[in-house]
Amino acid sequence: MTHNHPSGDPTPSRADIEMTKLVIETAKPLGIAVHDHIIIGKKGHASMKGLLLI
Repeated sequence: MTHNHPSGDPTPSRADIEMTKLVIETAKPLGIAVHDHIIIGKKGHASMKGLLLI
């Protein structure tokens, strides 16, 4: 998954983390794996997997 933060700061918000975990749990019974969630901003990018958030 990926999305952008128009603010420029790619730090995942609490809502980003909660929504990502919900998507992962919802997709799992369908056989869909979410490998990472990348957030893009003007100041770079953040990987939720790399940050150990998922």
